[in-house]
Amino acid sequence: MGSFPLRAAPSAGALYPIELYVVVNNVRDLQQGLYHYSSRRHALDLVKTDDYRARITRCCLYQDFVGQAAVALVMTAIFHRTTDRYGQRGNRYVYMEAGHISQNIYLQAASLGLGSVAVGAFNDEKLNTLLGVDGQEEMAIYVHAVGKRAGELE
Repeated sequence: MGSFPLRAAPSAGALYPIELYVVVNNVRDLQQGLYHYSSRRHALDLVKTDDYRARITRCCLYQDFVGQAAVALVMTAIFHRTTDRYGQRGNRYVYMEAGHISQNIYLQAASLGLGSVAVGAFNDEKLNTLLGVDGQEEMAIYVHAVGKRAGELE
């Protein structure tokens, strides 16, 4: 829509408090590492190259499938983007938006023949540190492991 960037999930007041980080474990033609999704450019920005499989597994309380997945999509929230306008009710809106985005991840994964598992069990402090976010202004709120379905692994 001209210079106004469109998004695939609704956001209260079009304030977009959710940021998306991608831990790339095993994707053809994409270097292992941590990326940040730029919604404005619809592109991934490399934060750091490294093998994050063991670290993301530890952050997610040793749920092995997270480190074995092709990618782990980590949603963070910058709550004040929404709460500055809507007060404490804005907290609800942030989590609703995370749910809308989560559904889109499930739908896109299914359309590509991939599996996806939403993960809410993680160590907040460890995951925030892994992402390089402060846990106050911006904090991890949801993780999605995406990859080949069990039984389809190479």
